[in-house]
Amino acid sequence: RRRPNPLRTVVAWRGRAEWDQVMVGLYCGDSRLQQDALDRVSAWKSRYGPKMPLAVDCTAELIRCKVLDSSGKLKSHELILSYGMALVRFVNLITERKQKMVSIPLRQLAREVDIPVWVVDLRHELTHGKLPRLALCRKGCDVVLDWLRKMYWNRQLGNNLCEEHEGEDEDEQEEVEANAELDNGAWE
Repeated sequence: RRRPNPLRTVVAWRGRAEWDQVMVGLYCGDSRLQQDALDRVSAWKSRYGPKMPLAVDCTAELIRCKVLDSSGKLKSHELILSYGMALVRFVNLITERKQKMVSIPLRQLAREVDIPVWVVDLRHELTHGKLPRLALCRKGCDVVLDWLRKMYWNRQLGNNLCEEHEGEDEDEQEEVEANAELDNGAWE
């Protein structure tokens, strides 16, 4: 008796090596390599459209802010707005997936997914209050990028590219191409 082939998920990247290369490029700290990774993510987005994993999209937007910041081409106010939009979008997209029929406070939802409450407060200031200082926006970006690395990217890697595996058995990691958890609902 023949076993049926496992279901495969069609993705926008060519394979595991490209996925790993983009993840490393995004987080490497070298703005040239980060820009190459951002270009690759843009290509993925053009192929994948609305199916692009939210974590990939949010990571790219935050890294794009850091690249713009390091270029020295934007004024402080423009950087605050750029970081602010990326941070607001991140908090909204993450917490939106957890909202039920009854409105739940963002601070509670953030606690449930281990996002620091001060990041939600920063989002509130960016949305409804006086714009915060650039230093606070940069710090928020760094914290959120670290959260995305731990909660999404490292979980997709089954190799030695990530710094910590948080106790996960590498043998249990599925190939990225076959991993159905790469969809938008995976990292709730």
